[in-house]
Amino acid sequence: MSEFQTIRYEVIDGAIARVTLNRPETRNAQNQRMTYELNEALTRASFDDAVKVIILAGEGPHFSSGHDIRGRDDFEPTRIGISGGIGKPGAEGHMALEEEIFFHMCRRWQQLPKPTIAQVHGKTIAGGLMLMWVCDLIVASEDASFIDITVDFGVNGVEWFGHPWEFGIRKAKEMLFTGQPVTAQEAYNVGMLNHVVPRDQLADFTLDLAGKIARRPGFSLKLAKLSCNQALDAQGFWTAQQAAFNLQHLGHSDWREQRLRAKVAELEGKDTGAASGG
Repeated sequence: MSEFQTIRYEVIDGAIARVTLNRPETRNAQNQRMTYELNEALTRASFDDAVKVIILAGEGPHFSSGHDIRGRDDFEPTRIGISGGIGKPGAEGHMALEEEIFFHMCRRWQQLPKPTIAQVHGKTIAGGLMLMWVCDLIVASEDASFIDITVDFGVNGVEWFGHPWEFGIRKAKEMLFTGQPVTAQEAYNVGMLNHVVPRDQLADFTLDLAGKIARRPGFSLKLAKLSCNQALDAQGFWTAQQAAFNLQHLGHSDWREQRLRAKVAELEGKDTGAASGG
């Protein structure tokens, strides 16, 4: 990809790559094109030996409104994972697609060999949480808030199920059970955020933090990140992620079945009404 349509990519001072979600008109809703352009940008930064740190930011009033649910865009990507069967009907195709564009993609980004920092402001909703949680550090503005409303859509949470690890088990349950937003201060108090700063200082503060990290040896940073990620996995993080993803697709299947039943009942009601009226 020589040009990006949904993100911006820039290298600052030679050592810091900043990737900015750039669909402000949709509040940075994540469609297929954005997913693959974001992956391309993060891969580019990973393979650039001069880059030491990666910042992920968002253009416009909010960091991300989550997945773009208005339907698939016309972007036809080259698949990067191993999830065959994406075009198949039913739960098999649906699961394969979400493995590719959400679940395994997030795992790929979480495993990038360089430190990553999410620069977050405004609202981060549902799927937007995944983009933030795969980063190593998170800096948020004071006006930031975080919400997962996916229980309303019949599932247990977003595909990258970081809630218990990010918030602690009780706050995670409250967030999912109620669908209410978590403020920046609440998120900081439970350890989800590294720093909370005034909105007008967010970009400079994050860039300064990235600069401090960039002055340290790149290989040591990689090893430190590996050690932390491997500690998470030793605690069961990756196994828990896979279990939650599988449960999500049970929820998806039930949701589709319920909608189908409702549609059939509606049609049968119309047929009965027509017969009675005759």
